[in-house]
Amino acid sequence: MAQANLVTLTHPRSPASEAYRTLRTNLIFSGLREPLHTLVVTSPAPEEGKSTALANLAVTLAQGGKKTILVDCDLRRPNQHDLWGIAREPGLTTMVLEGLKEPPLIDVGVENLKVLTSGPLPSNPADLLGSPRMDEIVGQLKKRADMVLFDAPPVIAVTDATLLAAKLDGVLLVLRARSTRRDHAERAKELLERVGVRIVGTVLTNAQVDVQLGGYYG
Repeated sequence: MAQANLVTLTHPRSPASEAYRTLRTNLIFSGLREPLHTLVVTSPAPEEGKSTALANLAVTLAQGGKKTILVDCDLRRPNQHDLWGIAREPGLTTMVLEGLKEPPLIDVGVENLKVLTSGPLPSNPADLLGSPRMDEIVGQLKKRADMVLFDAPPVIAVTDATLLAAKLDGVLLVLRARSTRRDHAERAKELLERVGVRIVGTVLTNAQVDVQLGGYYG
């Protein structure tokens, strides 16, 4: 079901896949200092590769033995259902609006990994993500997995990511080489820190591969 941009599945021995495994290791060690069971992955602005980066990170965590749930909380432009080739509905918003007691998790064919898609797009994404019901859902998902990863809209575009991040253990910020503007990255960091969010690190996408390393990994 996975598409070609899920490199951790299609090319598991590539330098890119190894980079995601390194990211996994760094996050696990970060969790030794402070608990890291819930993580939101976002970017300063659109088109920086956050959803693809998150999906690949989820794969490596699952492959490393962590029970992982990936939740699409980008309720404006959801992408996880397309990345995985699965239905968008029912999903997160179905849980919120219809009061489902069991999350409609989807098995995507990767051991230890399940996906909760966005569901129908609401008219008020920020209000939904900031609601007490969302707190309950986060609590439910935490009981079912070692790591719960949330895909959120860009930080400086809308308030969704900061509202969601305030409920979680940390934020991973995705930047795109030769694309992300420095002032956008600084603004995103400022907005997140203003609400007391823990930024656990950044991920650089679209970076050039070192030729020597590329040869090593075949």
